[in-house]
Amino acid sequence: MTNFSDADLAKVGTAEELDLRSERGDGTLRDPVTMWVVRSGDHVYVRSVKGTAGPWYRGTLSRHQGRIDAGGVQRQVTFRRADPGEYAAVDAAYREKYGRYTSIVEHVLTDLARESTLRLEPR
Repeated sequence: MTNFSDADLAKVGTAEELDLRSERGDGTLRDPVTMWVVRSGDHVYVRSVKGTAGPWYRGTLSRHQGRIDAGGVQRQVTFRRADPGEYAAVDAAYREKYGRYTSIVEHVLTDLARESTLRLEPR
């Protein structure tokens, strides 16, 4: 596993949004999907409001890799399912970063959304 540099972690972690492009089975990239991104410790995470049934999330399952663009950082990444033990810290990161959007942030804090938590790892 490769880690983000401290500078890239800071940039991605403070970016308001992230563009995610997952790879299709043939290796081509899907259209970008804009979403919230959070940093917890030395990792960055995304979640699907629609859970594992969300279209963009299902797209990550083809090859478990793609490309992200956030805060001026563009990287090829691997999508790793987060361990349930990581959910509480990711919840806290979403509350801290996006808590000003009170009625919206709750949608990424549901059990449905938690099950779709992906850790983004540079490759």
